[in-house]
Amino acid sequence: MSITDEALPATLGLAYLARIASDPAGLPKVWEALVERATSNPEDSGAWLDLSTLLQLTGNREKGLEVQAAALSGQRCFRKVHGRGGGLRILAFMTPGDMMANTPLDFLLEGSDCELTLCYLDGEPPPYADLPEHDLAFLAVGQSEESGPLLGLLKGALDAWPRPVVNGRPEAIAALTRDRVAARFSGHPRILSPPTFRTSRAALTAMILDGTGGLDFPLIVRPIGSHAGHGLERVTGAGALGAYLALHPAAEFYVAPFIDYAGGDGLYRKLRVVFVRGRPFLAHMAVSANWMVHYLNADMDKHPSRREEEAAVMASFDEGFAARHAGAFAALTEAFGLDYFGIDCAEAPDGRLLVFEADVAMIVHDMDPPDLYPYKGPAMRRLFDGFLQGLDELRPAARSAA
Repeated sequence: MSITDEALPATLGLAYLARIASDPAGLPKVWEALVERATSNPEDSGAWLDLSTLLQLTGNREKGLEVQAAALSGQRCFRKVHGRGGGLRILAFMTPGDMMANTPLDFLLEGSDCELTLCYLDGEPPPYADLPEHDLAFLAVGQSEESGPLLGLLKGALDAWPRPVVNGRPEAIAALTRDRVAARFSGHPRILSPPTFRTSRAALTAMILDGTGGLDFPLIVRPIGSHAGHGLERVTGAGALGAYLALHPAAEFYVAPFIDYAGGDGLYRKLRVVFVRGRPFLAHMAVSANWMVHYLNADMDKHPSRREEEAAVMASFDEGFAARHAGAFAALTEAFGLDYFGIDCAEAPDGRLLVFEADVAMIVHDMDPPDLYPYKGPAMRRLFDGFLQGLDELRPAARSAA
């Protein structure tokens, strides 16, 4: 018998909890209420799931994942109603993990009336008849070392699903590794994805002992599975590479040439662009004096001129950046074959689109303070509305199948 929506434990959702985590006044109240629920009723899986999310949001990732595992041991499906409810019903197939493990649907659905069911998988999905009714399914699992086995198990498992499945090609998601993306666009006339190879600690050590084995410095090195710049460094020679390996105990690494993409003013500009059924939307642009650009370390809040530049690029994105790189964007959409994905990118010195990374689970949100970033709200609203439109285009097929 199908599980009804009402029978599922409710979750406050990632978007709400992310805002609470940055609210010194609100966080203790929500935390205490969740602890009270969880301790008075240890089977309240929704409370445990929300506690695990808050733990991760406040910097305690390992404990958060431990609590998440406890929550999922008793329940695999949860419900979040956006707005008034009554809108598109979405069943999201998720993987256990941190906030970068899955497509950030809760952020993308802000301002909607969608009803979202989160179904955490440990193998193939449960039978359709055992799940709540829905208009669309969404394979939200991102590419990672941890999700690789699950994506392998899901190959073909959603082909005959009775409802449309957004991003229903697990093999396409699994192919978004840094090395495979780079290989796919090797020599492309419109896209520069720096040639990247995956190698072991032992192989890198042997290259150093063998006079670097033909490595062309400077290089970018990062541990396999790292994100947000953790362990990412530029090394300028064999000695620096040896020192890097001494500091980072990982068994495997990605290695790529360093591409100096600084503008004429010496600043680096990196954009996050997401694609909804082929249509590009700008999520943010970070401007930094550091080549390793992330929005959180770019100090955009301290530089009004950089915020003004981001605002201008957001306002002119369709006619500016997106128009200049329309051919590259079309090539990416065709090559990946996904309904939704994101890239971190820049403009290469030769004018090509410089692609650093592609995935379906890049964080996209509207949490920047509006007093400092008044332009962000309208830009993100366009993105969220575009996302909803992309999903809604499948609604007729969903209804006719009912």
